[in-house]
Amino acid sequence: MNALARRNPWLVVACGAFIVTLAMGVRQSFGLFMRPIGLDIGIGRDMFGLAIAFQNLLFGLVQPFIGALADKHGAGRITAVGALVYAAGLLTAASATSAFGLHLSFGVLIGLAMSATTFVTVLGAVGRVVPAEKRTLAFGLTTAGGSLGQFLVVPAAQGLLSELGWRSALIVMAGVVSLVFVLAAGIAGKPPEAEEEGPPQSLSAALAEASRHRGYWLLNAGFFVCGFHIAFIATHFPAYLTDKGLDAKVGAMSLALVGLFNIFGSYLFGAWGDRWRKNYLLSGIYTARALLIVVFVSLPLGNVTALAFAAGIGFLWLGTVPLTSGLVTGMFGVRYLSMLYGIVFLSHQVGSFFGAWAAGYAYDLTGNYDFAWGASIALGLLAGLVHLPIRDEGLVARPAA
Repeated sequence: MNALARRNPWLVVACGAFIVTLAMGVRQSFGLFMRPIGLDIGIGRDMFGLAIAFQNLLFGLVQPFIGALADKHGAGRITAVGALVYAAGLLTAASATSAFGLHLSFGVLIGLAMSATTFVTVLGAVGRVVPAEKRTLAFGLTTAGGSLGQFLVVPAAQGLLSELGWRSALIVMAGVVSLVFVLAAGIAGKPPEAEEEGPPQSLSAALAEASRHRGYWLLNAGFFVCGFHIAFIATHFPAYLTDKGLDAKVGAMSLALVGLFNIFGSYLFGAWGDRWRKNYLLSGIYTARALLIVVFVSLPLGNVTALAFAAGIGFLWLGTVPLTSGLVTGMFGVRYLSMLYGIVFLSHQVGSFFGAWAAGYAYDLTGNYDFAWGASIALGLLAGLVHLPIRDEGLVARPAA
């Protein structure tokens, strides 16, 4: 890390949080564009959902490789390149006239860009400069940036959509994302070998250790569920509410509330993760999500229930990120954190693929989202169970950071 980061590790946290704020904030607004884009270029929800599914899947597939590059060359360079690709993807989407154009832009380009501008690269940089006893809290603060972006950017995107139309709105958002290029300087710097924790370890040895760790596999399984939940709700919830007769502004307000309440959730779960067992907290999050969905789909739908659900699911939204990354750090240390967390995040994005695409496909077959809600409940209960036996001890003993 650079000298400034060594002296002011919380500056890295601040820059990382702002990067995630912009990158995730823009991404979380895409669900607002489903209906206007579909009506304009003549595609169904399955095709829009497939574009977002491609984005999530590619986001995950390249994440371990992007993480390895960040571990080797530093997060700043990788993030700066990702910002340029992100802006190019939004500009390409603004000129789309078919499902192929949407798949290329929202799917391929933005999927690649997200892998370089969000949690894996940024949390890797944060983890190396923050003291171990404050690390999960720092992860929570950085994660909260994504929620702040959702709270601020999603309503702004709805305003742009209403005033300018979807094409011009995407062009403006491309300019906003370009700011990430500047902020990347705050997390720049190649991680020196002297900052490694514990005995030297090769990349292949780290991968072999992870492959033998039962808890690591269970963590992958649980994060699949997180991806399914988030992609389904972020992509389809605004359209679900509109289908039920609610105003489109309620959908935008709901996504904003998810972001607002996740600011508190990410911070609190990050702080609690430094005090209590992270696997138990994760189990509680997933079980609570399932129960919340049961209550929501059982009650009559109206503005109040929609917004209350958004607030509740928002509190549970990304609290999984500091806890999951904290468990990976506890298992394996920070030397290969970006890569090893990137593999777990790949599982998250495979879940996101199915959450975005399968929900749209089932809707086009049945005309409702009953399947997606039911799957979300079952998967949440399953994830609550698989986290219970996880331990954060690694197979190789490591000294305290």
